[in-house]
Amino acid sequence: MTTSVRDLVGPDDLAGAHGLVDQHGRVATDLRVSLTDRCNLRCTYCMPPEGLNWLPTSQILTDDEINRLVRIGVEELGINEIRFTGGEPLIRPGLVEIVRTAKSLSPPPEVSLTTNAIGLERLARPLADAGLDRINVSLDTLDKLQFKQLTHRDRIDDVLAGLVAAKAAGLIPVKVNAVLMRGLNEDPVPLLEFCLEHDFELRYIEQMPLDAQHEWKRDQMITAEEILEKLQAAVVLTPDPAHRGSAPAETWLVNGGPAKVGIIASVTRAFCGTCDRTRLTADGQIRNCLFAREESDLRTALRDGSSDDVIADRWRAATWTKLPGHGIDDPTFLQPVRPMSAIGG
Repeated sequence: MTTSVRDLVGPDDLAGAHGLVDQHGRVATDLRVSLTDRCNLRCTYCMPPEGLNWLPTSQILTDDEINRLVRIGVEELGINEIRFTGGEPLIRPGLVEIVRTAKSLSPPPEVSLTTNAIGLERLARPLADAGLDRINVSLDTLDKLQFKQLTHRDRIDDVLAGLVAAKAAGLIPVKVNAVLMRGLNEDPVPLLEFCLEHDFELRYIEQMPLDAQHEWKRDQMITAEEILEKLQAAVVLTPDPAHRGSAPAETWLVNGGPAKVGIIASVTRAFCGTCDRTRLTADGQIRNCLFAREESDLRTALRDGSSDDVIADRWRAATWTKLPGHGIDDPTFLQPVRPMSAIGG
């Protein structure tokens, strides 16, 4: 028998049960949708050089199924932000129309995209015309050799062309996400200087235990404190007076502003207490956290003819069980079975 959120919450909680509420008082309004687990890079902190065994096509949600779940999230469950991710979402053939459909909902959500930018030079304008609001581009280094070492592909020129195209198409602010790896691209300053020159917003992300190889070690990770120390040796950083809210990045003004730089310190400065995110994998599973080891299946409900109300209720029930934090500092912490490419950012 399917568990209903009404079986999990008490009478006093039902007033808020129309949205995605958990038992710790958080409300999920930001939906991350993975469109594919496939990628055209092989970043060392994500997957091995030979790649992974991709999900069978039969298990991947169709465009119509994605559109339906996004609609239920927005119209029934209070989602107001949609982030399309992968793998690499630009390789999803129906991406532009998926974005257009999401923006046509009422009320229209903010729609963004996280991408490695390979192919973005061609797609930036169609995505902007479809209503995409902004874009995050993953770029860990400007050095061609380092890029090839990190990604096992010689594609940095494509990424840089994609950044230029995104800005020209008005997908601003263009944000750049970077992961620093010890022994490879440890210096954060060149990328900051590049982003300042081109009016991109830079976000450094602590390496997280989400690699398929399960080789992550906390003592080898470059921490937020290390990044800050290196940046402060080159520029003046002052805390951003803007309210952070549920944003994952802690931000600083660079040399008095208006330019900013941010750090997403998921490991050393966890922000679980203000998390407002829910995640949908490419094969139709709901995840409450990047580091979760449990998932809730919506694909089966989609394909067995369940109504929107039943699907929404399953989603609410899944959210209600969200843990208070990711538990990375707990000695019993176990890395999730899925790697980042199969979860979505």
